Amino acid sequence: MRVKQFLFFVLIFALITACGGNEPTEVPPPTVIPSQTPPPTATLIPTASTPLALLVLPADMDKATSDLYQKTVYDLAQASGFRFQVRNALTQPDLADPTLKVVIALPPDPGVAMFASAAPSVQFLAVNIPNLTAGGNVSVLAPDNQVELPAFLAGYTLAMLTYEYHIGMLYPEGDDSAVRAVNAFNNGMRYYCGLCRGIYIDPVEYPTFLSIPTTEDVSLHGGYANVLINDRDVDGIYIYPTIATDDLLTYVGTQGVYLIGTRMPPTRPGGWVMTVSPDTIKAIQIAWPQLIAGQGGQAVQSPLGLADVDPGILPDGKLEEVQFILNELLAGRILTSNP
Repeated sequence: MRVKQFLFFVLIFALITACGGNEPTEVPPPTVIPSQTPPPTATLIPTASTPLALLVLPADMDKATSDLYQKTVYDLAQASGFRFQVRNALTQPDLADPTLKVVIALPPDPGVAMFASAAPSVQFLAVNIPNLTAGGNVSVLAPDNQVELPAFLAGYTLAMLTYEYHIGMLYPEGDDSAVRAVNAFNNGMRYYCGLCRGIYIDPVEYPTFLSIPTTEDVSLHGGYANVLINDRDVDGIYIYPTIATDDLLTYVGTQGVYLIGTRMPPTRPGGWVMTVSPDTIKAIQIAWPQLIAGQGGQAVQSPLGLADVDPGILPDGKLEEVQFILNELLAGRILTSNP
């Protein structure tokens, strides 16, 4: 019996020792790396109370131009938290919308003066609409009266493109603004080439100019261009805007010379280098901050820009140089009155 008890105690002791020798091992908790996921970007969702901008375009405007105006105003509206809509006409129900804040209208005139007086809280911008003056809640793109800068740039560019600087200009006789443009055209050439001394002695001094009497029949203006091209051996011509009719530009385009103007005919003339014209898109962008701030009555001067560039005549490198000169002119760092 004692032996059995002794063996029983030995067995119990062995069991207790075996259990005690395997102490539980503490397992560390998994490491948690905090997440740095940024919150989603807030997106403006237009509501019925979001301010509205309307763009009024003629239904027959060519698609490329229409798309450009729509994209311009759409981008401005989006950046300012506005809704944007397009109309082909302006109606009284449009003005009844209390969220309407800005109307930008292109010709033909949709009735800007009438609608502006009926909606004094709405800012109107008339783009190239004649017979409208700035005042009250009506802002206008000022008429283009920059005659010297396009002439200077034309003189500079044509001097760059022609052999021995054989360039000329047609202008109306007795027009003081045209005389200033003549001086600017000359200075543009001088700015490009300094003394402009050619290799050979020419019987004609370039640039050469020819004035057309105001009493002259318009159908005979081509003969004056022939004097420059044939008698004076001109290879590039700038025609003052008031006499640059489509017919004259088209005719000169058949004579194998370079042409620069402020407006290109519907059918591109031969030798058309570029158009130096007001940049209406830039003008709208300039006017926009004042419009949405409720500051009306602006007369916005459109800065000049380059359009209708022929890359075959004016490739990228030369175009970049011409654009640089234009930027310097607009900034006032080059004066058209001094070569």
